[in-house]
Amino acid sequence: MTDQRITHEPAQMHDPASANATAPHAANLDATLDALRAALGADAVRVGEQIGERALTDWTRHEPTRPAALLLPRTVEEVSRALAICHAAHQPVVPQGGMTGLAGGAIARATDIALSLERISGVEELDSASATLTVRAGTTLQAAQEAAEQAGFELALDLGARGSCQIGGNLATNAGGNRVIQSGTARDQVLGLEVVLANGDVLTSLGKMVKNNTGYDLKHWFIGSEGTLGVITRAVLRLHPRRAARHTALVALGDYDAAVSLLRRLATRFGNDIGAFEIMWPDFYDFGVKLTGTRSPFAVAHPLYALIEHAGFDADDDGSRFAQALTDALEAGALRDAVIAQSVADARALWAIRECTAEFPVRLDPINFDVSLPIGEIGAFVERCRAALNERWPGNEAYFFGHIGDSNLHLTVDGGSVPGVDHHAVYAFVYEMLGPLRGSVSAEHGIGSLKREFLPISRSPAELAAMVAIKRALDPHGILNPGKLF
Repeated sequence: MTDQRITHEPAQMHDPASANATAPHAANLDATLDALRAALGADAVRVGEQIGERALTDWTRHEPTRPAALLLPRTVEEVSRALAICHAAHQPVVPQGGMTGLAGGAIARATDIALSLERISGVEELDSASATLTVRAGTTLQAAQEAAEQAGFELALDLGARGSCQIGGNLATNAGGNRVIQSGTARDQVLGLEVVLANGDVLTSLGKMVKNNTGYDLKHWFIGSEGTLGVITRAVLRLHPRRAARHTALVALGDYDAAVSLLRRLATRFGNDIGAFEIMWPDFYDFGVKLTGTRSPFAVAHPLYALIEHAGFDADDDGSRFAQALTDALEAGALRDAVIAQSVADARALWAIRECTAEFPVRLDPINFDVSLPIGEIGAFVERCRAALNERWPGNEAYFFGHIGDSNLHLTVDGGSVPGVDHHAVYAFVYEMLGPLRGSVSAEHGIGSLKREFLPISRSPAELAAMVAIKRALDPHGILNPGKLF
């Protein structure tokens, strides 16, 4: 070890939004806006140029559209009044959070009213006895993390957009992030939820109990529903003891099988203390090094790279056990080389390579894929996918990376490297390869509008019918986030 230095036939589904909700006539919209101003105040209802650029699109930069209006409620009561008015008028409403999504899930149409949760923010309570944090939906993930840390706890959910993304959006998309192998997805961090339904009714179930076996666990209907069933306004998040020692390493590997073997080796040795295991193929790694303006710590190039985080509870852990484990793996031929961060700054520099994806929307014309498939098949899929892309579109630039510990592979194709090719053709081409593997077209970013037609690849007709039935029951006029998911 180095010195410690597709082509397919979409299922035919009845869409409650398209069947029951039509674009409102201008006069009806004016009347609805008047009612909303009366209920929320004129400063909470913005139209035209009053609507800032942030409300027009998400991080995909897909089809920026100015909505008919932007609502900025301050309380759950105002959200309730707003939805009741829009429900009565059959007026479509698109909930918006931090606008960091990558599936077009929060982009409104010109006839939609966008509803921002940004004013409904802040931590309401940290209960040390129950180890819970009650937060409003517009609170950024980073603010929630910092509140937990100040009290000696840890909010396990973490992702690169932490400073911009909001808790409500994290839950609406069931965000994953970097530490899923240790603590699970956003869904696993929730004990209680408050949601406003399409008709304005408020479901308040903000319990702090881990055990609550009293019928349907309704919160799970809304987590991952992408705002199509209700608007999340508050949540009770479960906290974990703070892991006092974190050690980060970047390792070089010979191939994908070696990466899986190393993951299993470390999991056997450290169990749940392996907090992250991020894989980067050379295309992504080299681009990340370039974007961050750093130098690779390795003297030569390698077939694969893994960013690994060991996180334990012992504050006196100096990292020697982790270093020895990597040394043993090196001597056993399980890895080619490794560098261990010697400071917080070193660790951040290594993580910056992996989190360079924040620059993708400004450096690329990104066509993003967020898929899930059996861990053992990811390596072969990457090679097959890369070869197929190169054959179909010679000269394309594609970047492969992911969290293989939770079976999640990311792929970004730069649309600028395939000039004249419609993004949809690239989506269909990759998803067609995924279908036979019974993989998921979305591991953590949701379906939104960009993956809507490909949902039948991962869901059976019976599953889709059940989802539509739930949508009809909770949103009979189809006003909530129409055109998304279904």
